[in-house]
Amino acid sequence: GFHLSGTVTEPATATEPEMTYKVAISFDRCKITSVTCGCGNKDIFYCAHVVALSLYRIRKPDQVKLRLPISETLFQMNRDQLQKFVQYLITAHHTEVLPTAQKLADEILSSNSEINQVHGAPDPTAGASIDDENCWHLDEEQVREQVKLFLSQGGYYGSGKQLNSMFAKVREMLRMRDSNGARMLTLITEQFMADPRLSLWRQQGTGITEKCRQLWDELGALWVCVVLNPHCKLEEKSCWLRQLRKWGEMDICPLEDGNYGNELPNITNALTQSSGHSQDSLARPRRTVFTRAIEGCDLHWQDSHLQRIISSDFYVSPSYQREGESLLFNSQGQPLWLEHVPTACARVDALRSHGYPREALRLTVAIINTLRLQQQRQLEIYKHQKKELLQRGATTITNLEGWVGHPLNPIGCLFLTLTEACRLEEENCLEISDAGDSKPPVYQHVPVATGSQDSGESYLSLALEVALMGMGQQRVMPEGLYAQDKVCRNEEQIIARLQDLELDPVLVQTLRKQCILLLEGGPFSGLGEVIHRESVPMHTFAKYLFSALLPHDADLAYKLALRAMRLPVLETTAPTGDVTHPHHLVSVVPSRYPRWFTLGHLESQQCELASTMLTAAKGDMLRLRTVLEAIQKNIHSSSLIFKLAQDAFKIATPADSNSDTTLLNVALELGLQVMRMTLSTLNWRRREMVRWLVTCATEVGVRALVSILQSWYSLFTPTEATSIVAATVMSHNTILRLSLDYPQREELASCARTLALQCAMKDPQNCALSALTLCEKDHIAFETAYQIVIDAASTGMTYTQLFTIARYMEHRGYPLRAFKLASLAMTHLNLAYNQDTHPAINDVLWACALSHSLGKNELAAIIPLVVKSVHCATVLSDILRRCTMTAPGLAGIPGRRNSGKLMSTDKAPLRQLLDATISAYINTTHSRLTHISPRHYGEFIEFLSKARETFLLAQDGHIQFAQFIDNLKQIYKGKKKLMLLVRERFG
Repeated sequence: GFHLSGTVTEPATATEPEMTYKVAISFDRCKITSVTCGCGNKDIFYCAHVVALSLYRIRKPDQVKLRLPISETLFQMNRDQLQKFVQYLITAHHTEVLPTAQKLADEILSSNSEINQVHGAPDPTAGASIDDENCWHLDEEQVREQVKLFLSQGGYYGSGKQLNSMFAKVREMLRMRDSNGARMLTLITEQFMADPRLSLWRQQGTGITEKCRQLWDELGALWVCVVLNPHCKLEEKSCWLRQLRKWGEMDICPLEDGNYGNELPNITNALTQSSGHSQDSLARPRRTVFTRAIEGCDLHWQDSHLQRIISSDFYVSPSYQREGESLLFNSQGQPLWLEHVPTACARVDALRSHGYPREALRLTVAIINTLRLQQQRQLEIYKHQKKELLQRGATTITNLEGWVGHPLNPIGCLFLTLTEACRLEEENCLEISDAGDSKPPVYQHVPVATGSQDSGESYLSLALEVALMGMGQQRVMPEGLYAQDKVCRNEEQIIARLQDLELDPVLVQTLRKQCILLLEGGPFSGLGEVIHRESVPMHTFAKYLFSALLPHDADLAYKLALRAMRLPVLETTAPTGDVTHPHHLVSVVPSRYPRWFTLGHLESQQCELASTMLTAAKGDMLRLRTVLEAIQKNIHSSSLIFKLAQDAFKIATPADSNSDTTLLNVALELGLQVMRMTLSTLNWRRREMVRWLVTCATEVGVRALVSILQSWYSLFTPTEATSIVAATVMSHNTILRLSLDYPQREELASCARTLALQCAMKDPQNCALSALTLCEKDHIAFETAYQIVIDAASTGMTYTQLFTIARYMEHRGYPLRAFKLASLAMTHLNLAYNQDTHPAINDVLWACALSHSLGKNELAAIIPLVVKSVHCATVLSDILRRCTMTAPGLAGIPGRRNSGKLMSTDKAPLRQLLDATISAYINTTHSRLTHISPRHYGEFIEFLSKARETFLLAQDGHIQFAQFIDNLKQIYKGKKKLMLLVRERFG
C-alpha cells in the first residue's frame, strides 16, 4: 500500500489521562514520504505515535487490512451508491467537510471551472508515478526552526550539544544512504549562514566564539563527506558545488583558520611539502570553511588502482614485479595510495560515513603502508645529511601542513576507522549515554585481511602506529590563535583515544618500534635530533609516551621524554634566518614567536612533562640529575620552575612515610634557581617563594639552612633575608622541627647574626630593626648593629624608622640610647601649624615624656629640637601641660640625684617652650582667620579659649592675651559677627 492510517492509544500515567491519536503515513518505494499525527508534535524526528504505527505495520502485516486505492472502490459503485457514499461521508464529518463539499459541488456544476478542465481526480491512497521524486519525509520547516533556535541561544543551555546531535543525525542518514542527509545539511547550513552574529563579528573584526567555531568546523567537514560520496550523481554534485560556492563568496562566511580581520594564510590542499615556490601572503587565496568541500568536488573515484584497493582484500602485485621502485605497490606487493595525506584520509572518512566500512578499512591500510614507506625513505635521507645537520644544529625542513589540528582531522579519521573494526560490542549497550559516564570502549585484535602471507598485524596495532606517526610528525606551528588552539585540542583528543587502548604485548611492541623510529627520524620527526625552530612542541605527546613506555622500557621512556623537553622557539640562540628559506610559505619575519598565541599553554605542558619525569625518578639519583639538568636548560619561566619545585617537594614528603632525600634535594635546587631568577625582577609571588624555600631547606636539614644564610646576597634582598629568612630560621618552630643540639643551634644563630649585620650595612632603613632583634643575645653583635644605626641616622633614615628603633631600645632597657635616637629623629621632623592629626604626634609626645623622665638635662636638650620642628600650637601646649604636671627625672637613672620639684614655666627650659607655644597660637589664629567661614566660628572661639589657658601660664599672660584680643578686633573688624562672639566671650 501507499497510505497507512490508524489510531494509536497512549496509556494513562499518574499525571496524564489516556489519549488517542489519529495517524496517517504515506510511503513510496520503502520510504516514508509524509506523516501527520493528531498530537501536533513539532520536531525534526517522527513522534512516538508515527513510529508505533510503522512498527505495528512492519511486525504484524497480516493484522493490517490491505485495501485497493479509494479511486478503484469508487469506480465499482453505481450512481445511487456514490450519492449515498458522499452523503454519509458529509454527515459523519459535517462540521469539517460541509464548506469544502459545498465549494466542490459549485465548481463541478460550473462548466468552465478549473476542476472541469482536468481529466480524472486526485487519489491520496494511490502511489506516486514512477518518475516522481521519492525521498524520506523530512519536516524542513522544523529543521530550520530548531537550528535557528539553537543558534540564537549562542551556545548556552546545551544548544551546542543539540546542534552536534543534529550533525550526528546527518552522519547517521549518510551512513544509511538516506538522500535526506544532504538535504538536512543544506537546511542547517542556510540557517548557519543566516546567523545575525556573523556580520557583527565581521564588522568588529573579532573571531567567532570558540563553541561556534567548532560547530562551523564540523559543518565544513560534513560537506567534504557529502561531496565525496562515492556513488553520488553528477548533477547532485554540481548542485552542491553551486551552493557551496554561493555560501563561500558571501563576505560573512567564516574563514578556515578562524580569523576575520587579519586573514592569516593557510596552505592549500594541493601544496605538498616539496613544492619550492614561496608565495606572498597577500596573494594567498581566501579560504573559507567550505573551501575544502569545494576542492573535494574535483575529486572522483574512477581511478582503477583506487577501485581495486577498495573493492578487494586480495589486491597485490604479481611477485615477479616486486623488484625495483613502484608507485603502486610496496616491496611486499601491498598496494600504496600516494595521494596528499589529508585528502586520502577525507576519502576514508567519506567511505566510512556513507556506509562502506570494509572499503574504508582497505583504503586505510593502503595509506598506512604508504606512510611507512615514506618514513623509511625519510630515515635514509636523514642518514646522508645527519652530520651536516647536527653541526648546524637547526633545520629548515618541516611540514607546513600538520596532520594534527588539520581541518580534515586525517589522523583521527584513520584511527577511528581502524578501532571501529576492533570494537567489542557489549550486549544491550547504547552507543552514547546522556550522563556522559559512558564506559571506555573495549577492543580486541582483528587480523588485517590481506592477500599476501599472514602479516601478523591487527587493525588495532595499525591504529596505534598511525596515531603515533601522525602525532610525531615534525610540523611548523600554524599561524593564528584558532589554528594553534586547534593543534592543542586535536592532540588532546587523539591522546584521550589512545588512553582507551589496553597496552598488551603486541601493542607495546608497536609502541617501542615507533618510538625508536621517531627518535631516529631526524628533521622529519618532531622527536628527531634536529628540529625547525618553529616546530610544534611534543610535550603533551611525550608525556603520554613516557607513561605508556615506562613499565616496559624505562631507558627508552626517559630518552624520549628528555628529547621532547625542548622548546626551541624560546631559545634565543636558535638561528632565526632560516625562515626565509624557499621551503617556506610561512611569513618571512625573523622571529615570529610573539605570535605563538598558545605559548602559555605550551610552557605549562612542558612543565607537566618535567613533573611526570620527576615523580617517576623519585629515589633514582642519576635519573633525577638528568631530569634536573633538562629543566634548568629548557624551562625559562620562574613561576613554572617554582611549580616544579613545589611538586617535587610534595612528592618527596608524603604524609604517611619518610621523606625522599634525593627528590628533596632536587626541589631545593629548583627553588634556589627560582630565587636567583626572581631576585632582580618584580614577581608578585616572591614572598611566597622565599617562605617556601626556607620550609624546603628546613626539610632538607641544618646544612641547607646554613648554606642559604651564608649565600643570602645571591638569593634574597636584605629585607627578605632579615625579616623572612633569618627570622624563620631562628624561630622556635624551626629549632623544634630540626631537634638541634647546642653547637648546631649556635652555628645557625651565628650565621643569622652575620647575615643581619651585613644586611643592616647594605640597607639600614629596612633592616636595622630586624638586625638588632636578631643580635639581641650577642653583646658584641648587638653593639655593632646599634653603631650601624647611629651612623646611618644622620643620612639615610626617616624619623619614623628612627622613632621605631628608639622605642625598641627603651623597651629593651636602653633609655639613654632611646633618647639619643629620638633626638636624631626630631631633627628630621617638621610639623606645620595645621597638622594637628599628624601620625608622628604620638612619637613626639613619647620622646618628650622619655626626656622628661630621664631628667632636666635631657629635657633641656630636646626642647630646642621640639621648638624647631613642631609649629602646631595644640601639640606644643599638650607637651607643655605634661611637663608641668610631674617632676622630671622619675626614671631613676642610677648615679643621678633627683630634686623631685615641679618645673616652672618662667625658667629654662620650659620658658622657651611656653614662648614658642604662645607664638604658635598667635600665628595659627591669623592663619585661620584669613579664610574662615561662619560655620567654623564656634570652633574658633573654643580654640581661643585653649590659647588663653596657655597665655595665662606666663607671668604677664593676662595682659598679653588682652592685647592679643584687642589686636584681633582692630585687624578683623570687618568680620562683625565673629568679633561680636569674641567680645561676648573675652570682653
